[in-house]
Amino acid sequence: MRRNWARLATAAAAAVVLAGCGLGGADTSSAPTQDASGEVKGKVSLQTWALKPKFTDYVQGVIDAFEKKYPGVEVEWLDQPGDGYAEKVLTQASGGTLPDVTNLPPDFALPLVKNGLLLDVTTADSKLADDYVAGGIDGYRYAGFDGVYGYPWYLNTDVNYWNTDLLTKNGLDPEKLPTDLGGLIEQAKVMKEKSGGKVFLMSRKPTLIDLTNAGVQTMAADGKSFTFNTPEAAAVLDEYRDAFKEGLMPRDVLTTKYAGNAELFNSQTVAWTTGGGTYISSLAQEGNPTLAEKVIPSEAFGTPPLYVQGLSIPKSTKNLPAAIALARWVTNAENQAAFAHLVNIFPSTKASANDPFFSKSDGTPSGNAKVIAFNSLAKAKILQPVQVTQAMSDIIDQQFALAISGEVPSQKALDDAVAKCNQLLNG
Repeated sequence: MRRNWARLATAAAAAVVLAGCGLGGADTSSAPTQDASGEVKGKVSLQTWALKPKFTDYVQGVIDAFEKKYPGVEVEWLDQPGDGYAEKVLTQASGGTLPDVTNLPPDFALPLVKNGLLLDVTTADSKLADDYVAGGIDGYRYAGFDGVYGYPWYLNTDVNYWNTDLLTKNGLDPEKLPTDLGGLIEQAKVMKEKSGGKVFLMSRKPTLIDLTNAGVQTMAADGKSFTFNTPEAAAVLDEYRDAFKEGLMPRDVLTTKYAGNAELFNSQTVAWTTGGGTYISSLAQEGNPTLAEKVIPSEAFGTPPLYVQGLSIPKSTKNLPAAIALARWVTNAENQAAFAHLVNIFPSTKASANDPFFSKSDGTPSGNAKVIAFNSLAKAKILQPVQVTQAMSDIIDQQFALAISGEVPSQKALDDAVAKCNQLLNG
């Protein structure tokens, strides 16, 4: 299991970069729809990503129960190490050896979709939309391609977290938390004045997620060009530029010394950060219980970001009935709930909405955060295009920093970022 979703995104970027090299003899033609209505029997393979040895008992239990339900089926479980998984998947795809059910986040699936290697599961499963949350399904839809190319497995999203001690000591009311960027900036001004510039409320640059939440269309509908160099995007950068100039953020936020928003929050240098729904519990478990006692959650600003893991099926599978049945079995509400009791994730099934483990708080800030995150999944979306590679992220970060520092106008920074990213996209 990956320790966090940031590591996932970094690896995913590598997959998209490698996709530009091509996948050898990949068949990009539209294969005829296979019949998924046959008997579930025979051999079928399942590939997971770094779940051994910590979750061996869980996964093996899921497999054993599946084989018991379908006595004529035999599951081969392959688990790949965390490092190098993107490269491994592309090698398998190029050689035509992708397992029948393969764990692929949307970023990893994209190059395979482009090369016509993955099954549009809606052609074999008419009940997909009935059983899984819309955001999870949408994670496996791609600009310029019809269909859905994976079953959503487990999900996560972000919640706002606030240090109540720092808020109250610096003139702010934990009962009146900001709900948008404008409110955040106004309260950041109060904190700066009351603390003498020693404590901050804001401590990060904007990202494409912030632009999306401001109503900016970051990518063209066909997925062939970036489009985030709009006046609305420039206005967002201008707000951050003015806040930075006014000293509402640490100066290091634009330098290589920047420790990161979460790290500054953990050191109690800043009073606001974002994190997953179990962040408070993690703080207590990882040796910072004093801080955990001061933290309260609130909903993410705008549309919550969605982080998705899923299971995809290659067109080349020789056993589609068993592959569909296995993907559905691993991702059903019961098995996802059991997994969520072991690790900090949320299920992707609609039936999970009635599970009190996710929907009922015990009244603590930690319990409230979990429920906020779970309820947010109903409207959460993938806010940054999956086409964004690490190289593109670096360009965007550099150009945004130039704009916020005031070295270049925001519009020029955006124009340059879009031009360079489009060169990489189409190169």
